Amino acid sequence: MDQEAPTGGLLGSARLGREGAPEQPGLAWPTSASPGEPSRQAPAPWPTYAALDLGTNNCRLLVARPTGSGFRVVDAFSRIIRLGEGVSLTGRLGDAAIARAVDALAICRDKMRARGVSRARLIATEACRAAVNGAEFQARISEVVGLDIEIVDQRTEAELAATGCTPLMDPDSRGAILFDIGGGSSELVRLSRSETAGRGPPKPVIQGWVSLPIGVVTLAERFGGVAVDRPIFDAMVAEVTTALTAFAASHGHDLGGMHMLGTSGTVTTIAGVHLALPRYDRRRVDGCWLRGPEIAAVIDRLMAMTYQERVANPCIGAERADLVLAGCAILEAIRRAFPCPRLRVADRGLREGMLVKMMRADGVWERQ
Repeated sequence: MDQEAPTGGLLGSARLGREGAPEQPGLAWPTSASPGEPSRQAPAPWPTYAALDLGTNNCRLLVARPTGSGFRVVDAFSRIIRLGEGVSLTGRLGDAAIARAVDALAICRDKMRARGVSRARLIATEACRAAVNGAEFQARISEVVGLDIEIVDQRTEAELAATGCTPLMDPDSRGAILFDIGGGSSELVRLSRSETAGRGPPKPVIQGWVSLPIGVVTLAERFGGVAVDRPIFDAMVAEVTTALTAFAASHGHDLGGMHMLGTSGTVTTIAGVHLALPRYDRRRVDGCWLRGPEIAAVIDRLMAMTYQERVANPCIGAERADLVLAGCAILEAIRRAFPCPRLRVADRGLREGMLVKMMRADGVWERQ
């Protein structure tokens, strides 16, 4: 089911927009198979790989080359484009949102071309799944930008998130409740402790998963995101709690020795605010641990902020200020349903999962 898609034609014309931040290209992931082991470049000739995640809120690209135990990011791109803006209300991708996506995808195309990418997977998630013109959007991107985008189903999205985040599981734990709070949907996966297979990253052991049709964009569009008081926040939590009921009944028990593992702009923002970072720093956020009282304190602090104060916070900014409290409400519902004392924060997910799957399929780590 989860087949790697080839790169679409890296030709075509598109209007280019302003380029986003490079997301620290050169970062090794993971750095080595064991502490102290040097990271080695995989023997040539291996392709240069790319993974693109076109979500409801973000367009994100990673370009990477294999190393001895993982991969090294050589280029990256991330931009908030709000592709799913209004989809929950109209059922369609809007013209302005499509134009923003074309701009961002043209930049991604040019980055892949410049880096000599020959193996790639390019996916779209909930906004394109839900929109009645999702297939029309696919065709337009192929024609105008020259990229072939694959609209993945919910199970594939959950599996990719698990593959990308499993290396952050505490090896001494019994497992983890992984969650990915997206713009248009939220995925939860119950993971058992995994064993490292060969030299590559550990494979996820999935006990159960669910995809909820609720994300930060859809929730903020229904309840509002600029002015959020406690009754509105509680109403958002209640809606997510109802959607979680069946999965929590099946997988919210016997949590001793387990921890939560969160990947999303919500949890990375909460980590950045908790750490009082003067500007967002992935190196400090990815892999950090938060305990329940620390999470609750940050949520209370965000609730007490005005919209303008959220905009001014260096870990939130104008692009997330109207979405962060909807994300906090989703997180709060998950925390209540799965009361694990610790949460590990992951600034990684679908793109890393795609890269691992492609490299594993090519036998990159087994042939060294």
